[in-house]
Amino acid sequence: MFILSELSDLVRIPPHTFNIPIQHSITDELNKKFSNKVISNLGLVVTIWDLLDIKDGLLKPGDGGSYVEVQFRCIVWKPFIGEILVGWVSDCSPEGIKVRLDFFDEIFIPRSYIFENCEFKPVEKAWVWKPDDDNEFFIDINEKIRFRIEEEIFVNIKPKSSNEASGLEEPSNKAPPYALLASCQTDGMGCLSWWE
Repeated sequence: MFILSELSDLVRIPPHTFNIPIQHSITDELNKKFSNKVISNLGLVVTIWDLLDIKDGLLKPGDGGSYVEVQFRCIVWKPFIGEILVGWVSDCSPEGIKVRLDFFDEIFIPRSYIFENCEFKPVEKAWVWKPDDDNEFFIDINEKIRFRIEEEIFVNIKPKSSNEASGLEEPSNKAPPYALLASCQTDGMGCLSWWE
């Protein structure tokens, strides 16, 4: 689920941080740039772990900052395919179930990856699993649910255009940079309350 990844980057050290140790100012700048951000085909960066190599600083004319090339390791959240996770149902729709974790919201269980004999009830806005004629198990919003990761989707996000920067409306159906497709089709999957 958490992996240690090695990266390198050119970091600008602002002049007001020249009086503190270089390792601290570089780590602070790297955390500002990478923490809680998605790196395409890598995952969600949690924090900077350590610095491996710091090159000599370079100065640019007209800029008071120092530019330093750094090699570092960071902790990345990227669940592996087949990993079992527990989250909360945030939305139910005829297309499937949206699940959230404490720090990540882009998990979706499509209708084809839900138990057989499961149907969506629009009035209750919930999915109902009928394992036999006598029992009905509801998947409601805010229920704790166990699911399995099936696929991860990375989308390259374009930089903001001048229209978006000037405050015009962004499209609401914009794809997230990192999303997970999950399933709950086997024993032990689904709402935790079913199996207690």
